[in-house]
Parts: sequence; C-alpha cells; structure tokens
Amino acid sequence: MKNFTCVQDIGNLKTALAEAFEIKKDRFKYVELGRNKTLMMIFFNSSLRTRLSTQKAALNLGMNVIVLDINQGAWKLETERGVIMDGDKPEHLLEAIPVMGCYCDIIGVRSFARFENRDYDYNEVILNQFIQYSGRPVFSMEAATRHPLQSFADLITIEEYKKKERPKVVMSWAPHPRPLPQAVPNSFAEWMNATDYEFVITHPEGYELDPKFVGNARVEYDQMKAFEGADFVYAKNWAAYSGDNYGQILSKDRAWTVSDRQMAVTNNAYFMHCLPVRRNMIVTDDVIESPQSIVIPEAANREISATVVLKRLLESL
Repeated sequence: MKNFTCVQDIGNLKTALAEAFEIKKDRFKYVELGRNKTLMMIFFNSSLRTRLSTQKAALNLGMNVIVLDINQGAWKLETERGVIMDGDKPEHLLEAIPVMGCYCDIIGVRSFARFENRDYDYNEVILNQFIQYSGRPVFSMEAATRHPLQSFADLITIEEYKKKERPKVVMSWAPHPRPLPQAVPNSFAEWMNATDYEFVITHPEGYELDPKFVGNARVEYDQMKAFEGADFVYAKNWAAYSGDNYGQILSKDRAWTVSDRQMAVTNNAYFMHCLPVRRNMIVTDDVIESPQSIVIPEAANREISATVVLKRLLESL
C-alpha cells in the first residue's frame, strides 16, 4: 500500500477484514514493526475519534507520533499557487509539506471540504499536494470527499454484528443545523458498494450524492419504505451536492430524524452513526440509547481500521 485514500487502496476486502480481526485479538502483535518510525498527523480540522484512534493505532505498532494542528500552534498556511502572500498566511503549503516529510515516515492528513468551490473540494487539492510533495506515504484521516478509516471501521462493525450473509444496510440522511460535508456518506456508500450487501440510500429530493459514490445503491426518497426490513441503519447528515446548491442546507425536516417510528419497520436493525451526533436532530435519545445502538463498538473499531492501514503502510516502506 503506497497511500490510503479510498476503498480501492485496501485491496481485497476479505483479506483486509481477516487482518482486522487478527489485530483485534492481539493489538500489539506487530509492535516491533513501527520501532524507530514516526507518524505525523496533520489536522486542518477538529477531531476526537480520528485523533485518538489513529494515535493509539500507531502506539500499538511501536511508532513515535507527532501531532500538528494547523492554525493552532503552527503558521497559517497558504494553499493556492500564484497568490501574492501579503495577508495573514506567512508560509506556503508547498514549502511546509516537504519540510514535514523530513521529520517523519508516514503522514496522515485531515482536511474537510470548504464548500467554496465544488471542483476544488472534489479534486482533493490539499490531500493530493501531500501525496505529491511530501515524499512519504500518505493516508486520509478524512478529506473533502471521503473518510476511509471511518468506512473501514463501519464495515468491520457490520461484519461483527450481521446475522445473515447478505444484510440489508440503509444509509439515511437526517437533519442538522449546519451544512456538513459529503465525505462520510460518500465513503460509506463506496465501501458498501464494494460488498455484496443489499444497500439502500434514502434522502429528501435535492440531496443526491455524486453518482460515482452512489454506484449500484438503490436510492429511495421515501424513508419509511427504505427502512422496511433493514438490518442496519446508518444515519448521517450531508449538505447538497448538486449544482448551485452545493454546500447548502435544503431541508431541516425533523420527520427524517431517526426515531422508534422508523426503526419499528426494520428487522430489529442495529443503529449506526460515525459520531459526533446531534441528539434529537439526527437520532432520538431512545434509539441511540437502545440495545440495538452500536455506535460505541463502531467507534472502538476505528482503532482497528487505523492499525491495519498503518501496518500495511509500514510494511511498504
């Protein structure tokens, strides 16, 4: 594995899952692999699970870890070429990136969509600059269009909890007070499409995702119909993708909040969410606190997905 940014980079899913379950049995089995190797984690945006789980994964592998918060203790970085740098950004990313590469062996980058320009976001400009100029293997800790470590952990969780070989998995849009990136739903859809699960996406009209991520999923605009017989429900908000509405909130319809009403038509489905979650906007207290809520085991598997990815990147050095 040279870099890790999407499902294709993980290779064979069955092999990756077997590796994940092996590591889950013994998290320190490969502790010597990272001896005298350094991971640098670079955050352009806030984090809780990604920061903690990825750092823990690196420690499991015996690595040293450097954490850098851009704009909090570091110079503000200019990201555009051709800009006259007479503002509040004294350093350019194109100098900063190779310097960072001098101090580490592997780089993790977290940089969200800005919602200023869809082409800029969907071309993954910042992540690709790290891949191009750092001279190090790079993995995504959530980028503008994908969150592969989260999606790998989601897949591990479904495999652990599924009660039949081909479960029905439903990803449902839910309301939120702020416009959120499409990275998590894009990525979840991409990973689900790489399995043989029955996969359904449900959302109000106007919230269609990029077709390349929707793939072979069935899109259903009637949430209750989508939930019928579901084995897993994955709730997530995202802002509009299409046209001039990119990055906009088109609806805050609370009827889409996942509650006992929707869960009643499922096959006693497990409830999933990547966290953090806005209670009683995305999901009601009753659902997220129910025995069928697996959001905590799902979050715990972030350590496992990160350990697999870092192990493979170390092996490729």
